[in-house]
Amino acid sequence: MDAKLLEILVCPVCKGPLLYRKTENELICKADRLVYPIRDGIPVMLEEEARELKPGEEV
Repeated sequence: MDAKLLEILVCPVCKGPLLYRKTENELICKADRLVYPIRDGIPVMLEEEARELKPGEEV
């Protein structure tokens, strides 16, 4: 994941910062507890494509 792209990407729901989880290849919004997938190197920043963080799932 490109570091410069990570600096400008925000959650499409709350416009908050995202955390990059390299091992799972996904972006996480802690505020909304949403996880956005990265497919073929492209972040999928659609709310309907996001999954919710499971209770107790580490961020």
